[in-house]
Formats: sequence, structure tokens, C-alpha cells
Amino acid sequence: MHGYYACISYIDAQVGRVIDELERLGLRENTVIVLWSDHGFHLGERNWWGKVTNYEIDTRAPLIFSVPGMKTGGQTTHALTESVDIYPTLVELCGLPQPKHQLAGRSFAPLLEDADLPWKNAAFSQFSRGAAETHPVSRPMIGYALRNDRYRFVLWLDQEDTTQVHGRELYDHTVDSRETTNLANQPAHQELVAQLEKQLRDSL
Repeated sequence: MHGYYACISYIDAQVGRVIDELERLGLRENTVIVLWSDHGFHLGERNWWGKVTNYEIDTRAPLIFSVPGMKTGGQTTHALTESVDIYPTLVELCGLPQPKHQLAGRSFAPLLEDADLPWKNAAFSQFSRGAAETHPVSRPMIGYALRNDRYRFVLWLDQEDTTQVHGRELYDHTVDSRETTNLANQPAHQELVAQLEKQLRDSL
């Protein structure tokens, strides 16, 4: 943990050096700066160390935009954004031609003008798991996760036959931010599970 935090501190210092150089060169006023990460990192939670799960710690990653003249400088937003949104956002901010093909992401440039705008109703992630060595008959799975403003829903499907469901997980972040209590099998949540599963499958 000490090494991980030291790495973050080191990178933070390097970002400061880059910004200082942009200012020295007179480029700061026409440069868009983006700081992001492709994943989070477990530091012992759930007895895991490292990355690559469908849980909040791994899928909630830093995303910071600094744009000359932006009205929301220094503010944060609770809007749901995804890594696939970075490219269309940069295209819009830099005045580049929009690609002719349909993009998976959506530009969140409007959030840089008003951080409280209503935005996406869900963000998605996926992660594959191979067959467990201790269970030779098990098959590789792929987990798809949906995160909205309250819940995380994870659907585990057979990698070769996605009609086969290996498991479902549902976590309520209003009372369980560490995602320790799976509500998916509780009778009171079956309607919600069905609703979220349909929304997730429609996005695939």
C-alpha cells in the first residue's frame, strides 16, 4: 500500500511538471488536458490485490478534464461517464470532424459547462473469468456490470453460450458502498433484478 500511494504521489508531481512546462511554452490557454485511468486497484478489499474485477473499486477510475475557459474548473460532477466517452468529448472540444461511424461513447462536453446536467442513466463494464482449476467441469464466464446512480448489477454468463446464466449480483450503494451484501437472490429485489438485467442485455 505504501508503494501504491507513493506511485500516485509521484505521478501527481509529474502532472504538475507537465502543466508548468505548458505554461512556460505559452500553450496552456489552447491545450486540453485529460487525466484518466483504465481501472481502479484493490488494496486488500475482499482479500484481493490488484485490478480487473467488475466491482466499484476496479471500475471507478479517475477522470479529470481541464479545458481553457471551462466554467466548471475545480468542480466535480456526479454524472456517470465512461472511458469510451473520452474520444467523442475530445473531438467536440477540439473542433475535429465527427467520425462517420457510430461511436460507443457520448461526448460529455456539456458537463464541463454545467456539472449538474442530467446525464447517462448507467455505465457498463465487463470482465472475463477462465474456468477454475479446482473445478475442471466449470466453463469460462464473462461478467457484465451495470452501474446506475444507486445500484451495481453484475450478470455472469457462459462465454460460449450467453443464454446460460452462471450468477447474478446486486449491490445497493445507499447502504452498502463496499458491495459486501449480494441482494440478487432476495425475493424483494426480483423485479429490480429483472429490470436491470433487461437494461444490461439491451446494451450488449
